[in-house]
Amino acid sequence: METVDPRTMGNGVSRIAGLGGKGKYRRMDAPIAEEEEEIDEGGGGAGAMAKGMRTSESRRYVFACAVFASLNSVLLGYDVGVMSGCILFIQRDLHITEVQQEVLVGILSFISLLGSLAGGRTADALGRKWTIGLAAIVFQIGAAVMTFAPSFLVLMIGRLLAGIGIGFGVMIAPVYIAEISPAVARGSFTSFPEIFINLGILLGYVSNYAFSGLSEHINWRVMLAVGIVPSVFIAFALFAIPESPRWLVMQKRVEEAREVLLKISDNEEEVKLRLAEIEEAAGLTNAEKYDGKSVWKEILRPSPVLGRMLITGLGIQCFQQITGIDASVYYSPTIFRDAGIKSDSQLLAATVAVGFTKTVFILVAIVLIDRVGRKPLLYISTVGMTICLFGLSLSLTLLEHELVSRGVGIGIAVLAVCGNVAFFSVGIGPICWVVTSEIYPLKVRAQAAGLGAVGNRVSSGLVAMSFLSISHAISVAGTFFIFSVLSALSVIFVYMFVPETKGKSLEEIEMLFGNEREWQGGELELGDVEHLVQKE
Repeated sequence: METVDPRTMGNGVSRIAGLGGKGKYRRMDAPIAEEEEEIDEGGGGAGAMAKGMRTSESRRYVFACAVFASLNSVLLGYDVGVMSGCILFIQRDLHITEVQQEVLVGILSFISLLGSLAGGRTADALGRKWTIGLAAIVFQIGAAVMTFAPSFLVLMIGRLLAGIGIGFGVMIAPVYIAEISPAVARGSFTSFPEIFINLGILLGYVSNYAFSGLSEHINWRVMLAVGIVPSVFIAFALFAIPESPRWLVMQKRVEEAREVLLKISDNEEEVKLRLAEIEEAAGLTNAEKYDGKSVWKEILRPSPVLGRMLITGLGIQCFQQITGIDASVYYSPTIFRDAGIKSDSQLLAATVAVGFTKTVFILVAIVLIDRVGRKPLLYISTVGMTICLFGLSLSLTLLEHELVSRGVGIGIAVLAVCGNVAFFSVGIGPICWVVTSEIYPLKVRAQAAGLGAVGNRVSSGLVAMSFLSISHAISVAGTFFIFSVLSALSVIFVYMFVPETKGKSLEEIEMLFGNEREWQGGELELGDVEHLVQKE
């Protein structure tokens, strides 16, 4: 049987000859069970065992790389979580106004967009790996400045530096992980940054609770100082993780890319296939060269295919934030105080419950994302958030008009906030970053992902900096009613513009956006490769 060059078959598809006389097509990252079945058909029981062992080793290696690359996300999560409690004590110690509180909380998101914008170019110039290290260094400096800040002005300077570091980290980790992960497990691995964000939030809440008993001049400084610890581990991580093979190919360091692929792939045949795909996607087969200016020109004047990708990527990033998750996290003590909880210890304890719920349900998402798929989880997430946000608005309204007892109202409010963060974590929270790291072509991936992170951070900043003012104008209940309406709109967006990408190679996903009808329907299954070949 004739063997066909993978590049003549389209992205990510090759004909495997000699498997029991059957000419089967398979994706380069086919699931283990599928690969073993094909080997068994050829009578290679020992080969199946060896392949399974090699697959297990490569997956463990990718798992370790994903964990190390996600450590920066702990910094973002910790800052979000710890600031919800810190702000109570900073206000008392530095005597800042309510407007200054809003600026202090919200400015991080706006400043982090600078890091995200610069991060795409930096990631293309320095590499994905060293951009992760740069993010940790900048954040560490900012956290140290905040810890010793004698005034609001110095505190803001540290906050600006921390925001730039977070901006770098929040865009590069999903890109790096997506570029080293096999398609069959890419969703789970690319969700790791969201896991670590949630872990950081929980640690921030616990830090609030643990150090709240110290004096008001010391407690918030200790809380902020603890945030420096995770970045220390990143220095060690840089010596353990490899550079992205796709970035190495873009730099024409093909042999180095091959060495990395040998560590993260199941066998040498797969390495050849993946390398051929990456070279084609990078444009090296046509001797194309993309510099920063040409990439931005392509993004600002996109082709129809790239335009659809940008609508999907930017849209899901914005909806992740304008539905009010940062308001639920940053201002959960404010929400619970409005519901009737009075003491600081009770407020912080309720906040820890929110953080714990958020962390537990992100683990549920990791288990389901590559089994159930991206789109079904997005439906569950956005519909559930809409219901919980409306329930929170309703409970606060009933409490305000004394139409329900204080105990029942507080219980409903806490349950609604916990439910909102749970549904967020099981769907749009992690899947937002998964989708935006996997839908773009290699040539523009880092820059486009950085642009998406900018949309996310701007939306987050608008919510964080306006929540208190809007709440005073129309009440906390009215603010969360607006969030529930926006969440309902996100359900429609998911239906119209987010396709299913489960189990597809990064190169196959580009083909998915090639047809507007299939993109909007989101139902084309490229996983069945024989069906794909017939379509072509």
